[in-house]
Amino acid sequence: MSSPPQKRPAETDGPRAWLRDTIRTRGTLGALRHYAAGCFELLRDLTPARRRSRFGDIDYDFDHGVDTTWATVSLRTRFRELLSGGQYQPSEPTLFRQILRALPIAVDGFVFLDLGSGKGRTLLMASDFPFRRVIGVEMLAEFAEIAQQNIDRYHNERQRCFALESRQGDARDFAFPGEPTVLYLFNPFPEHVLRTVLWNLRDSLTTTPRPLYVIYHNLVYERVFVECAWLQAVYRTTQFAIYRALSQ
Repeated sequence: MSSPPQKRPAETDGPRAWLRDTIRTRGTLGALRHYAAGCFELLRDLTPARRRSRFGDIDYDFDHGVDTTWATVSLRTRFRELLSGGQYQPSEPTLFRQILRALPIAVDGFVFLDLGSGKGRTLLMASDFPFRRVIGVEMLAEFAEIAQQNIDRYHNERQRCFALESRQGDARDFAFPGEPTVLYLFNPFPEHVLRTVLWNLRDSLTTTPRPLYVIYHNLVYERVFVECAWLQAVYRTTQFAIYRALSQ
């Protein structure tokens, strides 16, 4: 990360802002190709076979009385997701627990932070570990509201953390907490947004040095992390990688 991302004007509508950023980053033709591919995937997801496959982990919702699955996402929200450059996919519970257990630290006293937290399933699952608090940041208001509803009605006898919150906003504008943090990213952003978020994170660590680990799940833009000399890979599989922030 040799130079900071360009400053951007404040926006009130996240999906529209990301659409403009995509055009600025990819060019008009590149943006059209990107969104054409996204529309094709959206239409594929409406087929009966794909909808059945997306219901594969709905047991989690039945077990805990929540709504975190992809299958209940409205078509309107899916289109807004497409403009934002991503598509909601909840983390798989068994794999998520494996990821957290791969952390080389005890999480007591750490904040768990999920950027692009969707309906909040990851927040609920993280609360089964003894984090100091759990925070989710989601750009789409529809998802952030559902996530807060899920937090309010979640009950699990294994729950260890009860300080949970869902915030609505653009991750690029988020002020990172000055506490030891585990940051979870399930490939939630286009590459240019990811670069901005990581740049902001590095600035935050420079201002307030602290222990910090980044979990990157679904390694689509792994090269962005490799370019960050201030991040050291401490664990990696074909599905996820864990990075430790070096002293700034």
